[in-house]
Amino acid sequence: MEILMWAVVAVILLMVLWLVMVYNGLISLRLRAENALAQIDVMMTKRFDLIPNLVATVKGYAKHEREVFENVTKARAAMSGAGTLNEKAAANNMLTKALKTLFAVAEAYPALRANENFVKLQDELTHLEEQIAYSRSFYNDTVQMYNTKLQVFPDSFVANTFGFVGKDFFGAPSKAKEVPKVEF
Repeated sequence: MEILMWAVVAVILLMVLWLVMVYNGLISLRLRAENALAQIDVMMTKRFDLIPNLVATVKGYAKHEREVFENVTKARAAMSGAGTLNEKAAANNMLTKALKTLFAVAEAYPALRANENFVKLQDELTHLEEQIAYSRSFYNDTVQMYNTKLQVFPDSFVANTFGFVGKDFFGAPSKAKEVPKVEF
């Protein structure tokens, strides 16, 4: 009888240990995803703060490119007003597209491309774009691992018991997936 009691206690301890490990694993993945999203926000804020300097530099050389500047301004306003993850993703894609257009306009002005301030800003923005792309990928990979754990058995049992919910991916809106129209 004593052996049976110890066996039951051992099974219960193993179940509690498993429960704690699964719970802590879910918490760890959730926090990693939240941290990755916060890192994306930090880099997008840095980019957001650099844009007025870049626009001011380009405006001095390309005064007649008003539509390009308006698009950058609209995209920047969308970034500041974005609240949800989907809104942030859409605004980020809009801003990236506007910056690409701005850089394309800058190519037409050799004196601007030689401007040290412009080159420095362009390099910094390019570096930030690369960091944002990497961070989005890291975030999405982490969300994929987290969401998978929420759905596979037996981890899903623990997740449902403690009220864990899935996270959204940082993706491109359907408009960003369309082939762009190029006109000359």
